[in-house]
Amino acid sequence: MYLKKIITQGFKSFADNMVIELSQNIAGIVGPNGSGKSNVVDAIRWVLGEQSVKSLRGDDAMVDIIFAGSASRKPMTVATVTLIFDNADHYLANSEDEVAIKRRLYKDGTNEYFINNEKVRLKDLTALILDSGIGK
Repeated sequence: MYLKKIITQGFKSFADNMVIELSQNIAGIVGPNGSGKSNVVDAIRWVLGEQSVKSLRGDDAMVDIIFAGSASRKPMTVATVTLIFDNADHYLANSEDEVAIKRRLYKDGTNEYFINNEKVRLKDLTALILDSGIGK
């Protein structure tokens, strides 16, 4: 099992749909200050169920992670992050060869969790990743 792809839209500084493709040989993500490296880490933590706004470097409420807008862009009303894992070895307790874990947050504070585009509870997501080494 390995993290194959990160897809995010409306999460922190990622207003546009952003896709990061990862190979098995990747060792790290590098870039200059302000390029969003920490936001990629926050996105991964968030989609895996992080509940602490402070841990995600937000201020008051979870909706702080939704893209707030800029001089040239309107604020977003939803943040979505998807992690796609290669599960050909079935390390995750799922029969699929590829497992997509997605979290969506709306401006009203509503959270949704998905495994392979099927809506699930946070508890179901936690159960999937519990013994995988990718949880908290």
